[in-house]
Amino acid sequence: MFDTEFLDIPALRSVSGTVRLPGSKSISNRVLLLAALCEGRTTVHDLLDSDDTRVMLQALRQLGCSVTVEGATAVINGLGSRPRQPQADLFLGNAGTAMRPLTAALAVLGGDYTLSGIPRMHERPIGDLVNALRAVGCRVDYLGQEGYPPLRIGQPQLRLGQPIPVRGDVSSQFLTALLMALPLAAQTQDVVVDVVGELISKPYIDITLQLLARFGVQVRRENWARFVIPAGSRYQSPGQIHVEADASSASYFIAAGALSAPPEGQKGLKIEGVGETSIQGDIRFVEAARMMGAEIQSGPNWLHVRRGQWPLKAIDLIATTSPTRR
Repeated sequence: MFDTEFLDIPALRSVSGTVRLPGSKSISNRVLLLAALCEGRTTVHDLLDSDDTRVMLQALRQLGCSVTVEGATAVINGLGSRPRQPQADLFLGNAGTAMRPLTAALAVLGGDYTLSGIPRMHERPIGDLVNALRAVGCRVDYLGQEGYPPLRIGQPQLRLGQPIPVRGDVSSQFLTALLMALPLAAQTQDVVVDVVGELISKPYIDITLQLLARFGVQVRRENWARFVIPAGSRYQSPGQIHVEADASSASYFIAAGALSAPPEGQKGLKIEGVGETSIQGDIRFVEAARMMGAEIQSGPNWLHVRRGQWPLKAIDLIATTSPTRR
């Protein structure tokens, strides 16, 4: 099949210099939707350029949102109380980070919308989210196989007096979608979401809660089993917001800096795009690397890593969460 039978890649002796990481996909699409739902103009810095973000941006334009993108910066004029397009056919490719939250937001707002994607998207389950939305009076119909996209969304008759159940052991995206959508309906009363079963991927729900707070909505969390959206919640633009780089991706470069003896006169590896104050749970890899002996400094959206103690020290860590979709 190939002219070359094998390719030898020599071991890397050292790393140094600066690496700039792209923005996180899951944070990018959360921020884009929140910016579209709030009052005012939001400038989003370090936005990831990916299939997921492109379909989200296109969907927001179809809904009547003013969007300007230049490089890694997007300016979103939020719909807020302004009229939105009451009808749209949204094609979302294979972007789960667009399909789930848009389904919830549009179901709560109401209109005449269809949401579809590529064949693979139509194999990705969404039934638990639809069940939760139907429980509060949203109109969501399946256009194909029960429990899967494509979907049609109509006008809701919201019933918010009882806690809204949602499974926590399937995908954190379902709970995230509800938490982002329900502030739109919490004008006169608290809205309560109860998690059924064990909530997996708590760090990704924490990302959602922290982003909601940056857009003016303070959700009360009760032991990861109940979430309360206070009456009178309303999205407000933070003006400017930075999309962090993916902390999981950063961990590989943190490890490289910790393992590498930099060339004479070099000062290790600087990682731009994410810092130690990141809202992502995976940033705790910094703590692990320090425990093993790496020297790590941090500032606003950057890390500087270099080899410290050598050889690195073995440590024991206990995993506290289960991985799942973000």
